[in-house]
Amino acid sequence: MKPKLLTTLPTYTGRLFAADLFAGITVAMVAIPLSIAIAIASGADPAAGLFTAIVAGFVISLLGGSRVQIGGPTGAFIVVVYGVIAQHGYDGLVLATLMAGMILLIAGLLRVGNLITFVPEAVVNGFTIGIAVIIASGQLKDFFGLQAEHVPAEFIGKIQALWAARGTIDWATTAAGASTLALLVIMRRLFPRIPGPIFVLGGVSLVLALTHQSVDTIFSRYGELPNHLPVPALPHITLARVTELLPSAMVIAFLAAIESLLSAMVADRMLEGAKHRPNAEVLAQGWASIASSLFGGLPATGAIARTATNVRAGGRTPIAGIVHAATILIVLMVAAPLAGYLAMPALAALLIITAWNMSEPHKWPHYWSAPLEDRALLLLTLVLTVLADLTVAIGVGVALGLALRLRDSKLKAPEWETPER
Repeated sequence: MKPKLLTTLPTYTGRLFAADLFAGITVAMVAIPLSIAIAIASGADPAAGLFTAIVAGFVISLLGGSRVQIGGPTGAFIVVVYGVIAQHGYDGLVLATLMAGMILLIAGLLRVGNLITFVPEAVVNGFTIGIAVIIASGQLKDFFGLQAEHVPAEFIGKIQALWAARGTIDWATTAAGASTLALLVIMRRLFPRIPGPIFVLGGVSLVLALTHQSVDTIFSRYGELPNHLPVPALPHITLARVTELLPSAMVIAFLAAIESLLSAMVADRMLEGAKHRPNAEVLAQGWASIASSLFGGLPATGAIARTATNVRAGGRTPIAGIVHAATILIVLMVAAPLAGYLAMPALAALLIITAWNMSEPHKWPHYWSAPLEDRALLLLTLVLTVLADLTVAIGVGVALGLALRLRDSKLKAPEWETPER
């Protein structure tokens, strides 16, 4: 369970540092607007996303079991975080995040990281696509500038409320969102090594400011962002509160472990000869969630898109992730007021792109050609995630998936002989 940083330092060179420095700064430019957007979509203050990226991102790179993992707030948590805040308040989320971190520490010490591979792939794909649907639908209000007073959290009610408000669409807001969407796609296709989000969102927001368009910004909705990290503090802890939040903490821990190990496996495939240490990674996620909660941040995990950006930009050791966290901290201290001018429809467009990428549309034909049981399991998990609850979706999906695997295995129950009495 030794961190990868300790493995890479003995052979570290100036050339590797130059590559890690460039990669860390590049991925930070991607992480800044995305962390803000994820925090807002989760129902949290935008600054919480930056605090998470700085604190948790640093810890994950310092203690993690992957050479190039980039940690921070991710889209996978938006649904569960939004639900926890709505039901228990932000203080409840902070305590749930602290508890999830402790659960992950226990899981890492018990080497549970090796058991994550037993979660059926169809279940992971199903709830990932389901989360993507929920994220994208949650951005429609800001993308189109709809004036909907009360938008329910549940999917059907949300769509009905947004459809009822369709007459209030703001065309300047919609144009800003559509322009951001198109530019993000173009930048990714033509200039994949350039951190498109920071330039596209900054450019669109600048044009809106110069043309005096009445489009919502972070500043107009949330006020000025702080230029420093908060003082670390423990949340209020009581037995009743811990009992109440335990199910949410379990879901956060499960998602953190799944997402981080999936991201680490993606990184291994991108780097020839790389192999992550799953239990060290789970331990790092635990410490990262604990640290994030002390600074009032969100749950964190390894981020697949940012990790891939790091690898493509030349990052080869955990130093790149540490540089990424340090860069975001410097930007927070120096240029926090500028981030307040980012336009809400531009952030909504960024999250819609994130949701699309999360769903991995290039894999849909493969899913459809899978065995009938896998397709049914994926669809069931997807539908339960969107229409019911993420906890229910994961519980039902994992239980059915393991039952199907047991049925198809070569294990046979021992023959039963009636005992003589």
